[in-house]
Amino acid sequence: MGNDLIKKKFDEIDGQIDFMIELCHTLQLENQELLLKIKNFETELDKKKETEDEYLDQQALIHSKIDGLLTKLDDFANSDPEEASSNL
Repeated sequence: MGNDLIKKKFDEIDGQIDFMIELCHTLQLENQELLLKIKNFETELDKKKETEDEYLDQQALIHSKIDGLLTKLDDFANSDPEEASSNL
């Protein structure tokens, strides 16, 4: 009877080990999927940062052009009418 009890315990341990190995494989696959998702999110974030930088550069250029035009208009509005007609 003692050998049967030992065999039963080893069978239980063997089943638990099989379960743990399967669980480890499942978790490894899940981990790989999550790492791939992280990499994809990082790539997507980098692209969004590049797009945002391009947008900010465009905004700075637009502001610069508008400031230049406003300066021209301000200079024109503050100029002497006789001076303006002589420049034509």
